[in-house]
Amino acid sequence: MTTQYETLRHEDTYREAFGVEPPAALGERLLWPRKPGCFIVHQAVATALLSPEPSAPASSAPAPAAPLAAEPAEGNAADDTTTPPPADRTRVLVPAQWGLVPHWVKSASDAKLRAPKLVTAKSDLASTGTAFREAWLQGQRCIVPMQSFYADDYRSGKAVPTRIARVDGKPMGVAGLWARWRGADGEVIISYALLTVNANNHALLNRYQQPGSEKSMPAILNEGAYDAWLTARQEKAKEFLRQYAPQYLTANPVENKADKVPKKDWLG
Repeated sequence: MTTQYETLRHEDTYREAFGVEPPAALGERLLWPRKPGCFIVHQAVATALLSPEPSAPASSAPAPAAPLAAEPAEGNAADDTTTPPPADRTRVLVPAQWGLVPHWVKSASDAKLRAPKLVTAKSDLASTGTAFREAWLQGQRCIVPMQSFYADDYRSGKAVPTRIARVDGKPMGVAGLWARWRGADGEVIISYALLTVNANNHALLNRYQQPGSEKSMPAILNEGAYDAWLTARQEKAKEFLRQYAPQYLTANPVENKADKVPKKDWLG
């Protein structure tokens, strides 16, 4: 997938689709690597993340919010049902940089260089890759709200930027990982990455990205699984990461030049 996605443009969408209060300012419509975005976690995690104290806990609640059996059918938005979470699992929107900054990064300047390459994490490598391993093992999972994402269509022989969205027009909640980096001088960077899944056999997404490359797509969560994803035990978490059914997605070539993906297209 390309490293560009469209943020939510209406405050009510945050409340209605994700049960969170919108950001103070909606910000840029199109988000690029290292730009300020946001992700969703439960209140206790958000409080720890935003605390100035370096000893803040870095994981979600250990117990699953709901059994995986209660998850709606894959990609079927019409079947999704959302159960209100307990009071201690209220969802909160956290402002953050898109592009993960691992704890072992030495300086803010090093973080600036690495972040654009760490905007996505392959779900099958998240638990072993150097950059994402700690975030995965510590249960630092989040939900990234977006209206659409972009991918290049090379079938014509040249890259044609294409907008991928849900057929019903509803926003997507994409599985992600977050990190909290603290420099020697006390500077704190809260960041996140999107989790992706293989899309080589996906009826829609296998058409996109560079020829010969492994195809991938964001791990779009079903609405009814949001709280369960945030609190699932580590050994169950990857069961949430799957392809979103192609019949519930639509792809449209981008006509507005301002929306087009730059020539350098990072893949996840």
